[in-house]
Amino acid sequence: MRTITSWDLFCRVVDNYGDIGVCWRLARQLVQEHGHTVRLWVDDLRSFEKICPTVDAKADAQRVSGVDIRHWVDDAQAASLLAADAHPALHDVVIGAFACAVPEPMLKLMAERASQGSAPVWINLEYLSAENWVSEHHAMQSPHMRLPLVKHFFFPGFARNTGGVLRESHLGAQRKTFEASPAAHQALWHRLGVDDLMRDSPDALRVSLFAYANPALPTLVAQWEASPQPVICLVPEGLAAQQIAELLGDARGAKTGARWTRGNLSAAVVPFVPQEHYDPLLWACDINFVRGEDSFVRAQWALKPFVWHIYPQSDEVHLTKLDAFLARYTTALAEADAKALVAFWHAWNGAPASLNWVHFAATAARLRARAVTWEQSLMQLGDLAANLVAFCQKQVK
Repeated sequence: MRTITSWDLFCRVVDNYGDIGVCWRLARQLVQEHGHTVRLWVDDLRSFEKICPTVDAKADAQRVSGVDIRHWVDDAQAASLLAADAHPALHDVVIGAFACAVPEPMLKLMAERASQGSAPVWINLEYLSAENWVSEHHAMQSPHMRLPLVKHFFFPGFARNTGGVLRESHLGAQRKTFEASPAAHQALWHRLGVDDLMRDSPDALRVSLFAYANPALPTLVAQWEASPQPVICLVPEGLAAQQIAELLGDARGAKTGARWTRGNLSAAVVPFVPQEHYDPLLWACDINFVRGEDSFVRAQWALKPFVWHIYPQSDEVHLTKLDAFLARYTTALAEADAKALVAFWHAWNGAPASLNWVHFAATAARLRARAVTWEQSLMQLGDLAANLVAFCQKQVK
């Protein structure tokens, strides 16, 4: 029996930061917590560079945080990089993330290994979903039509018989240390360039806003302006920052350091932080707006009320996924709080509903309590990286 110790992980970036965010987090966790070797193949290094500034967007091959990174565009480039790499050219596990097709040169190597009786474990790491069918399809096999290879579907999820979600072993301790340290909060606000704003408005509700361009944002901004409690909105450079700048009459000002005040709203554009620095922002804010998959999971570990902007899909398939999560998350909430949460999330994601910030903000205390019980239920599922390691090890016994 061989022991799983090395991985090839392929990622094509569809959602600018969600796909690579998940893959980068998984790669680092496999290296740092499991001591494994990881080669991460990415087609879009520009997006990668935004969440990891030490990545060189012009390099075909590099090593960052113990992870070997390869810039992969097509089969020819994959073949060239494989030929140039030191042996082994193929690792114990090959993952195509989010239905990403593994390049033909890699499949050829996998088939050669299979003919020698030591095929690598082949995983299709799927998108995260709370839908009931996920448990039924998790770990299913799919034989290749022409090669002696079998692909296994591995589904992250929120229920038993799924892969769970990513969580580093030290995350809880880091969060508690941060929460107990006023100096850590002050250092965060200083790094983001908003320490004076936080000092001058100690009673304001602190909101982080990470979202796609959103037709509901003008309504939300207007409601923040009229909010009975002052709101400080921190938004990183990007689509949402540009939209707020246009709403507040400064279309050219959506850069780090820009600020606007209107009514009871103070909005500030903050730097787009590296992935490992994102958690403290979520911990320090009172309510977090997140998007895609990676920040969605981090918001759940932050134990704060949050609003998810799910990646839009055709035929409104994303709304089915949204409702599947809401059905699980709201089970422990009082009916009025559940309705306020569902209505706000629906309106934020383009479903027929009224966006009511006052009603949603009024549920904050109960949502914080729900976040604690939700975290406990997620931790019972185990961490996705550890679950993936255990699953792959079983395939080679």
